[in-house]
Amino acid sequence: MDKERVQAIMKNKEKCDVYYNEEPVWIQEINDNVAKVGFIRDNIEKDVFIQDLYERNLYN
Repeated sequence: MDKERVQAIMKNKEKCDVYYNEEPVWIQEINDNVAKVGFIRDNIEKDVFIQDLYERNLYN
């Protein structure tokens, strides 16, 4: 994922499915090329590279 897409997701009021290592996450903030994410399943927070985040959709 790129920084512009992450910013668009954060501004969007609709739910977007974002994943890191096959785990669903929510993006809390970004700083340069790093995003602070929260893991939905266990509420753990982690700093990850934006490029390691991805979206899934019904067509992939």
